[in-house]
Amino acid sequence: MSLFASRFTRRRVLRPLPPCGGTGWGERRDSWGFPPPQPSPTRGEGVTRRKTFAFLGSSVLVASALPASALDPGDFKAVYASVTRGTEPKMGRVKLTMPELAENGNSVSTLVEVQSPMTEKDHVKTINLLAEKNPTTVIFRVHLGPRAGRARVATNVRLADTQRVVAIAEMSDGSLWMGETRVLVTLAACIDGG
Repeated sequence: MSLFASRFTRRRVLRPLPPCGGTGWGERRDSWGFPPPQPSPTRGEGVTRRKTFAFLGSSVLVASALPASALDPGDFKAVYASVTRGTEPKMGRVKLTMPELAENGNSVSTLVEVQSPMTEKDHVKTINLLAEKNPTTVIFRVHLGPRAGRARVATNVRLADTQRVVAIAEMSDGSLWMGETRVLVTLAACIDGG
């Protein structure tokens, strides 16, 4: 018997392995001697795939039972009334800059500027841009505050057809101001309803 074999044998005799199941040392170990992986702290114990699918299925059933919104996002008059809350906005203070002729309705440059000192007492709260013939009337909505410095928003929008575009600004005192323009679109966008 070699010296290596005798040392190896002695070690095995001096340090026996725990019985299968790992109860000898207080924790369960695999065949390599490592403890099994622990569940991550973010994952709840007892959450199974079956419970997850049951929860998602019940959520879909509850959502389908709720009544659909009576407001059609493509109905310009209804959306306009909900944005203005029944009050007619005053013309002025809002400058809407868009090209008179847009060659491509998929990307129309838009600039909305509102005359406001943007102080704590007098500032623009919200700017809504509405398109008369788009599938979704509200093109964008921006929330501002006095820390914005100035009420000026530039973006590109999609227009479905030649139409009137309206910008409505709500001020901190609750007053509504409006600016509008008409854009002639040669190549229409939003044909798919999106």
